[in-house]
Amino acid sequence: MTQNPTETTAMSDGDDRLTELDDATRTFVEDFASSWESANNARMDGRVLGLLIIVDEPYLSSAQIAHLLHASTGAVSMATRALVTVGFLKRHTLPGDRAHYFRVEDDVWGAFLSGEREYLRRMKGTVIGGLDLVPGDASGPRTRLRNAQRYMTWLEGYHRKMLADWEAYRDAAEAGDPTTPETPDLPKDDTP
Repeated sequence: MTQNPTETTAMSDGDDRLTELDDATRTFVEDFASSWESANNARMDGRVLGLLIIVDEPYLSSAQIAHLLHASTGAVSMATRALVTVGFLKRHTLPGDRAHYFRVEDDVWGAFLSGEREYLRRMKGTVIGGLDLVPGDASGPRTRLRNAQRYMTWLEGYHRKMLADWEAYRDAAEAGDPTTPETPDLPKDDTP
């Protein structure tokens, strides 16, 4: 039997709202943020994402996130903006409510791969614009920009393949396919 990792308090009109996190949930959020930060990401972004992954709520407002994390609304605003931009969070609206609400998809990592392709398309467009600026006799810059363009094109295609592979693996594991390994087979790294 699992425990609810959060405490709720009845608000007016019979509304149950998340008001505090228990110690185990708070520890998870901070551990998640630490792991997130170790990959050179902003710690606050990791705290917000960790919170939205672990709580059993369909969405949380910016104010609720700030309250639960004991963080400033400005820090939460910057974090949610960054996480929406890269595809980890989705904005959620409520009719007649001007507050900002956020949620994560059940498959936040697959959503990230989809959002990452948008970044690659934007970056490739920027690189192509750079090619238009560089004179034809500037071989070094042209070579670097052409390689950047080729890389973005290759990576965009690879992301499509990676997303399809991930979805097939996820769906097989979800369906209880006994042939789905706990860890998928990956190419061996022969680096000494």
